[in-house]
Amino acid sequence: MSTRTLVSPLTLARPRGKALYWTVFTGVVLLFALAFLFPVYWMVTGAMKSPDEVTRTPPTLVPEHWSLSGYTDAWDLMDLPTHLWNTVVQAAGAWILQLVFCTAAAYALSKLRPAFGKVILGGILATLMVPAQALVVPKYLTVADLPLIHTSLLNDPLGIWLPAVANAFNLYLLKRFFDQIPRDVLEAAEIDGAGRLRTLWSIVLPMSRPVLGVVSIFALVAVWQDFLWPLMVFSDTDKQPISVALVQLSQNIPLTVLIASMVIASIPMVLMFLVFQRHIIAGISAGSTKG
Repeated sequence: MSTRTLVSPLTLARPRGKALYWTVFTGVVLLFALAFLFPVYWMVTGAMKSPDEVTRTPPTLVPEHWSLSGYTDAWDLMDLPTHLWNTVVQAAGAWILQLVFCTAAAYALSKLRPAFGKVILGGILATLMVPAQALVVPKYLTVADLPLIHTSLLNDPLGIWLPAVANAFNLYLLKRFFDQIPRDVLEAAEIDGAGRLRTLWSIVLPMSRPVLGVVSIFALVAVWQDFLWPLMVFSDTDKQPISVALVQLSQNIPLTVLIASMVIASIPMVLMFLVFQRHIIAGISAGSTKG
């Protein structure tokens, strides 16, 4: 059954139709590229302007005098190396723990089929209906006085790592992918003498690289851009991540320095997206249901 489109294939096959099609297509692509790239250009060049030029009306598209002093001042005045390292430690720990525990839980719910597994999964998914803001106070009280051992995790990376592990969305994403792994593959590994952990490590995880890439990106971005929870956990300025430090230290500094700090803080996430962007589409398509 042929699919009907706005322009018939016969019209597109003609030289005039092809020229019109590629003209419209190129124009739309350039328009979208300009819409996405112009804010990035505006932010990068804004840090190279003088403070008076940044606030000038009407604004200038190109700096009158190019200068990198905004970036060098931001690196020193905002103490960016310390706060960037704090963010890396917090994001890396949350990512590793989330991969370990969410993968183990998803594998157990998908392939081991424990008792009351569906009830447990339903309870986990029910937490997605609770607004994140409603959990802030209970999480803070728990972190401030950890039950049973009565230890405070404030000003400690564990205060970021442990709450990040309980991610129902990533767990469900992993489980949906594991559900699509053929049972025959796991049975063949079992016949060869592989245990549950060996099957997970040697069979399931290598086949799950696309979805693990997606979960990794979600986990890292969530911690990197979070503001409210790190603000509550870290009262010590020297231990705050970059998202909190930019707000806490932005008083009485030139606007160009603040813009340069934002540019530097966004570079790691932009690079990570450019490197792993293919995993996003591959993981989402791999985790979708097949009709």
